[in-house]
Amino acid sequence: MTTPEGGTGAASAASGLGAYATVTGAYWALMLTDGTLRMLVLLHFHSLGYDPIQLAYLFLLYEFLGMITNLAAGWIAARFGLTLTLYAGLATQVAALLALAQLQADWPVTASVLFVMAVQGAAGIAKDLTKTSAKSAVRLLVPDGARGRLFRWVALLTGSKNAVKGLGFLAGALLLALAGFEASLYGMAALLGLTCLGCMIAMPPGLPAGRGKVPFREILSKSANVNWLSAARLFLFGARDIWFVVGVPIYFYEVLSDGGTEGRREAFMLVGGFMALWIIGYGAVQAATPRLLNLAAEAAQDEPGQDQPGAIRKERRAVLRWGAALAALPALLAATVLATPSFPLLTTGILVAGLLLFGALFAVNSALHSFLILAFSRAERVTMDVGFYYMSNAAGRLVGTLLSGLSYQALGLAGCLAASAAFVALSLAAASRLR
Repeated sequence: MTTPEGGTGAASAASGLGAYATVTGAYWALMLTDGTLRMLVLLHFHSLGYDPIQLAYLFLLYEFLGMITNLAAGWIAARFGLTLTLYAGLATQVAALLALAQLQADWPVTASVLFVMAVQGAAGIAKDLTKTSAKSAVRLLVPDGARGRLFRWVALLTGSKNAVKGLGFLAGALLLALAGFEASLYGMAALLGLTCLGCMIAMPPGLPAGRGKVPFREILSKSANVNWLSAARLFLFGARDIWFVVGVPIYFYEVLSDGGTEGRREAFMLVGGFMALWIIGYGAVQAATPRLLNLAAEAAQDEPGQDQPGAIRKERRAVLRWGAALAALPALLAATVLATPSFPLLTTGILVAGLLLFGALFAVNSALHSFLILAFSRAERVTMDVGFYYMSNAAGRLVGTLLSGLSYQALGLAGCLAASAAFVALSLAAASRLR
């Protein structure tokens, strides 16, 4: 087992599995509250009359501070240890939930938007501190050369996280309809606080401590492959969030809601159900990607000392094939929206099927990216390479979130989907530069 110092760890396999399980459980708990909070905020403020651009603003600081956090979290983890960033992420999310529960209905719109933006910013910090810890832990707990196991563990962690976040989307819609905004926030804060305490008690040895003085300039990667993969990740996640954050939820809500109280509740649950189904399906495909592509079995046959460019050739080819498959789909969906303006329910049905297919193709691309960043990273700087990569991921979500509100306001859902198609093409172009 490698450590950040590059040495050989003495922790047993059982201890490594225990550390992996504990980190994964903490990550699941945080992502459950993350998905729930996203849907609570989106639907609650849309029901209060906020327009698409105002809704997008609510999430901008979340993505921006997440981007900054990813860049710094790798350095913090390298210097002070992975457990510190893990516990800090959980505690920050608890504080954000408690703070948001203090929002008052009679506040002016501007004050409410700024306050929610600030709280969402704290939630973005929390999520990415925890994510950097969890993803880096996988690389450090898998022995060098065990590429098949690395692919399986990365896919399982990332896929299961997304399935849990999808449950959070559904839980957010249900909680808003049944318990209300404030009570839901207090309940989530209590759940996550208990999770943090349990994690501190149960965490076995196996995760490395920090390695002291680490120059901050090391956060920037000098690897061309890491940089091109990060660029591909930026455009890939921007392509999703352009339609996912504001466009599709608000379009579905407007089609399904009749404006009455019961109609709004039903629309909340239907929109939340679709978003949950999309994320859960995305996570399931992501977790199954090694088996779907049979790459994990092939990777397990590689010799530990095999030349890395030769060892990842299959995965690079797979990234290009699956990226090309994804690129055309949002363009076709945009054309469908433009061609069927008089049949909103028919359009909605086609969109549901098409976006679920988008989720499956997107999941395969995302799983391959998540594996490759760890395959490209050296053990002694894995937290910084992972942090830099997920900084690009957050930058893509930031751009996608902003464009989701702007393009829906200006051009409707077809504009969101057309912009998504352009971003997938840019992601594919960046991935083609991997060597």
